[in-house]
Amino acid sequence: MSFGFVAFHYPAPEHLEEFIGHCHEVAEASRAQPGFLSVGVWVTPDGEAVVTTGAFESEEAFRAAAEVGREMGATPDGLSDLEVKPRQVHFLVSR
Repeated sequence: MSFGFVAFHYPAPEHLEEFIGHCHEVAEASRAQPGFLSVGVWVTPDGEAVVTTGAFESEEAFRAAAEVGREMGATPDGLSDLEVKPRQVHFLVSR
């Protein structure tokens, strides 16, 4: 059973490109983690939200990769200095 997430982030317009760049850095680090399956960085057409997605072989693999993300300043909850409102994170389990 795979474990994944989809997260909606709301960066301030003046920080959109910086935020997207940081998301790509975290995505690249995720690719090197054991149990990695996929990652994506998307932007809504209006530019108001950045949507990140990821899938791992297990919840344990995701948690280990998330720790690497935390070390890079990315957290699945809370609000970064670049965001104007808290992100929305949904965890997923394949069935």
